[in-house]
Amino acid sequence: MHTLSNTDVRDIETLIHPYTNLARHREAGPTVLERGEGVYVWDNKDKRYIEGLAGLWCTSLGYNNQELIAAATEQMGKLAYTHIFGGKSHETAIALAEKIKEISPAPASKVFFTCSGSEANDTQIKLAWYYNNARGKTHKKKIISRQRAYHGVTIASASLTGLDMVHQDFDLPMARVLHTDCPHYYRGADRGETEEEFASRLADNLDSLIQKENPDTIAAFIAEPVMGAGGVIIPPATYFEKIQAVLERYDISFIADEVVCGFGRTGNMFGSQTFGIRPDSITLAKAITSAYAPLGALTVNEDVYQAMLDESRKLGVFGHGYTYSGHPVSCAVALKALEIYERDNIVGHVQSVAPVFELRLKALRDHPLVGDARSVGLIGAVELVEDKDDKFAFDPKRGVAAKAVQFCQEEGVLLRNLMGDAVAVCPPLIVTGAEVNELFDAFERGLDRTAVWVDEENG
Repeated sequence: MHTLSNTDVRDIETLIHPYTNLARHREAGPTVLERGEGVYVWDNKDKRYIEGLAGLWCTSLGYNNQELIAAATEQMGKLAYTHIFGGKSHETAIALAEKIKEISPAPASKVFFTCSGSEANDTQIKLAWYYNNARGKTHKKKIISRQRAYHGVTIASASLTGLDMVHQDFDLPMARVLHTDCPHYYRGADRGETEEEFASRLADNLDSLIQKENPDTIAAFIAEPVMGAGGVIIPPATYFEKIQAVLERYDISFIADEVVCGFGRTGNMFGSQTFGIRPDSITLAKAITSAYAPLGALTVNEDVYQAMLDESRKLGVFGHGYTYSGHPVSCAVALKALEIYERDNIVGHVQSVAPVFELRLKALRDHPLVGDARSVGLIGAVELVEDKDDKFAFDPKRGVAAKAVQFCQEEGVLLRNLMGDAVAVCPPLIVTGAEVNELFDAFERGLDRTAVWVDEENG
């Protein structure tokens, strides 16, 4: 155990850290970051790291982007805050909503702003209920999510999330939320089963779940195009095509959670475009501002909007919203970020760098600890296993992926361990080919040190 600095002690005695072993944190202390530039960040000991997860899948345009800083500064000097309750408005919220409608892969009549993806997915549930009440389908309220999905941590969005650690001892998930299969081909497919056959089986299972629950009780299905926190799970071939056919059969709306995949991550502006999804609504956050300011959003189609109008006539008000819905500074930053994505052809840049990323990631399959390596665009993960031939997993209590991430950090790259001993990599979208190679060189050194550690642990 290393000696804790004064800053470490101050942190331990004041902050609650999300997704952290709080007991272990009291012994290890924090990594305190001080500044960033491009794809790099520096800690308070002046050690430099490649930010290999773009913060939390979000800092797409890297650090110290002067255009984003200027957009925020200018808006603060002009109108630092106003709300949009009671019909008030401002130009940046209007312009951003117009832009989202223009580029959305879902039919967007209107846009609703939140402060985060969690709040946006919470709102998706409320609007699904509201809509079905408005059209007299008062029993059509259940939402189907998926095992290992991640949709947030409010009571409602955490219920959609399909991870045990988000549910255990929080008394979740709440009623009306169901979970169907995770489309993890590496772990879920039967021996000899093709991706297409696996996808068909999962679609059949979804159909069976819907019939068992009664289609007239199910309002919506929500899915990330690529599962992020669940382990960077990339759907098998034909999966979404077959899932959508089931949903259409039963009048169940499709919500695409684009919080991680949106704005270029998968090699298209949206993950829905990469995987042929035709959503009824999308959820946005993270890269919408390149994480320079908190902002979430969701699209509302015309049918839902008309139902909201009917409810306003009946009830007198649409009784939902947040103090910071459409915050002027966040909207100004988002407008500038979307301008940069288009002007600098960030999607084209991702497409040009992705082959290098994929080559280096998939080369890790030869590493003795790596059972699977998967990627699309500039998001990927390796899954660490004790035995490659039978895919035998490490005992979770050993924390092998967490140890790998620690070693990688010591080698100069910040990554994240996820469930199932997956190590995720998701650099800023502005990363260059040379920086991708630098990232994976450090990643390989960290994995090599992990292999030595595992051998020592095994005696």
